[in-house]
Amino acid sequence: MTLTQADAIPARPRDRRAMARRAHLWLGLLLLAVCAISLESGASGVSLVDLVIGGAGADSLSAVILWEIRLPRVALGALVGAALAVSGAVMQGLFRNPLADPGIVGVSAGAGLGAVAAIVLGGLLPPALQGLIGIYTVPLAAFLGGWASVLLLYTVATRGGRTSVATMLLAGIALGALAGAISGLLVYAADDQQLRDLTFWGLGSLAGATWAKVATAAPIIVVALVGSALLGRGLNGLAFGEATALHLGIPVQRVKRAAILAVAAATGAAVAVSGGIGFVGIVVPHLLRLSTGPDHGPLLINCALLGASLLLAADIISRLIIAPAELPIGIVTAVLGAPVFLWILLRRRGLVDL
Repeated sequence: MTLTQADAIPARPRDRRAMARRAHLWLGLLLLAVCAISLESGASGVSLVDLVIGGAGADSLSAVILWEIRLPRVALGALVGAALAVSGAVMQGLFRNPLADPGIVGVSAGAGLGAVAAIVLGGLLPPALQGLIGIYTVPLAAFLGGWASVLLLYTVATRGGRTSVATMLLAGIALGALAGAISGLLVYAADDQQLRDLTFWGLGSLAGATWAKVATAAPIIVVALVGSALLGRGLNGLAFGEATALHLGIPVQRVKRAAILAVAAATGAAVAVSGGIGFVGIVVPHLLRLSTGPDHGPLLINCALLGASLLLAADIISRLIIAPAELPIGIVTAVLGAPVFLWILLRRRGLVDL
């Protein structure tokens, strides 16, 4: 039996780049579907369909629940999910490490310390300042704490105009331990009410979403996401090592600086308005790399879409599982994300050098 010429030619490999771009459409549709379900979900039983068909007035209770409570929650959840997922993908590309996440540059540790300090020591602020910033004391402190930690980490890791990724990784571990120790001292000095506030903030929630919070976080997150999307070619080059990237004409130092600043802005703003939410930044990039390939151009866009969808889905579960009460969303993402992450590790343990 002889082989024909067609049989002798190996099958053309699947174009994963085209697949990744087609995924934009499907993930966009998924996000729209999850947003619609989120708007329909809640303990009150308010339905968008009933509101539109019934023509309820803008001042009705149903309209207020939908437009002033659920819609800003959906918007904030989509922003936070996209920020965490894209930041995770950027960190993994920058460090060339599948275990990297936004917390590796000290943003989460610094933001946590800022939030703990605001909750425990906020009463010591001058009354005029407390009245000026009001309910934004904790988010503002968290954002400033995250940025301060990143600036400190960048200063430590940069020498002679070049930033050492290895030094940044080790310094991030040390900075996280130091921030955790200081937070522990503040927690030790907290009263019962402050301890309760600290617990709920650390577990993460979208329950306090308002249009004011969305307006505060959206510009920072959107600018950071757009900036991250422009780093696709640079991150692709870094995958081959810094020396090779330089030979390819990629401004390595500029890419590293832009990546760190983008992650600091996106994660700092996300943590400030939602508290601590884990696993989104690790799991989402892994799932997409397995299915659509490692090209950071389409990968970062897909991470934004899937990250937003997964966080909104987790928020739906957190609202419905013990309704009318709410489960902190950080618990839901950990319960769902940890098994998926373990499955990824088991599936790829022979391919990934940890």
